[in-house]
Amino acid sequence: MLSREEVLELLKEIKDPFIHKSVTVRDVKIKEGYVSVKVALAQTGNAEQMQVQQEIVNTLKGAGAESVGLRFEELTQDELPGDARQSNPGMPPLLSPDSKTTFIAVASGKGGVGKSTVTVNLATSLARLGKKVGVIDADIYGFSVPDMMGIEERPKIIDDKIHPVERFGVKVISMAFFVEDNAPVIWRGPMLGKMLNNFFSEVEWGELDYLLLDLPPGTGDVALDVHTMLPSCKEIIVTTPHATAAFVAARAGAMAIKTNHEVLGVVENMSYFESKVTGEKEYVFGQGGGEKLAEELSTDLLGKLPLGQPDMDKDDFAPSIYEQDHLIGKRYMEIAEKVIEKINN
Repeated sequence: MLSREEVLELLKEIKDPFIHKSVTVRDVKIKEGYVSVKVALAQTGNAEQMQVQQEIVNTLKGAGAESVGLRFEELTQDELPGDARQSNPGMPPLLSPDSKTTFIAVASGKGGVGKSTVTVNLATSLARLGKKVGVIDADIYGFSVPDMMGIEERPKIIDDKIHPVERFGVKVISMAFFVEDNAPVIWRGPMLGKMLNNFFSEVEWGELDYLLLDLPPGTGDVALDVHTMLPSCKEIIVTTPHATAAFVAARAGAMAIKTNHEVLGVVENMSYFESKVTGEKEYVFGQGGGEKLAEELSTDLLGKLPLGQPDMDKDDFAPSIYEQDHLIGKRYMEIAEKVIEKINN
């Protein structure tokens, strides 16, 4: 088993690509073949971090570590050499006033209402309608988009730019690509904002018609950053029929309105269960939440989605994506068509 001293010695050989010195190791923990390392770099959330990440993992596994967990943070301004201290870089092209990309944030008041499921299926449906679509998995603590879409590969780095992974015609970037072994992300608010900004500036998106952002539930730091970065962003609020879920979701909608974001509409998920045997509908979580929320936010109810599971294909595994001819897949296509119509109008 590797010792702490051996890990530190190995990591001395790995350079911070921005200041050309050994990476700064904040912490090392070792337990039963698992090595957890906290590293500080001059910049994070970019292609260079991904290269350092792979180098650390390969080095430690090559020296006998069975599994490696990594956490990254940025060096403080005081820790940086004088020539490495820089002010804000220019605005990414994707965020410039000339950008033709429409941003759609998918939000909810609480977790567990199917916000990420709505995001990935709406994105897939828009792509099926011939649109160029990207997804930012902005739920940085609870990233799930790659798993839901059955994505196993990682982004490629070409000419110092991160190229997102594409599946079902949708380009995807996620915090999941920047951690090892499903490790938890333990960051404070400012770091989250920097990571999100890097998803815009360091990723080669190409031309996009729509970029969907799967926001964390609630009205925390990431949601605030999105409202600041994307003043013309549109939003879709996801709720269940339950009165409490709709009540909590209203906060996310109110936040959008207060920051001059247009609420495109409400999607009610888990609206009912429909028996394949009898065709009878059972309203497991009650009724009326979607209508009530849409009325409160003065917007449209874009659609109601029943409880159901996508058909599993072992050869093309994507546990949360519905086929276009699936009953729920058809509902998503209808919602996607309404979204396009509302944006165009």
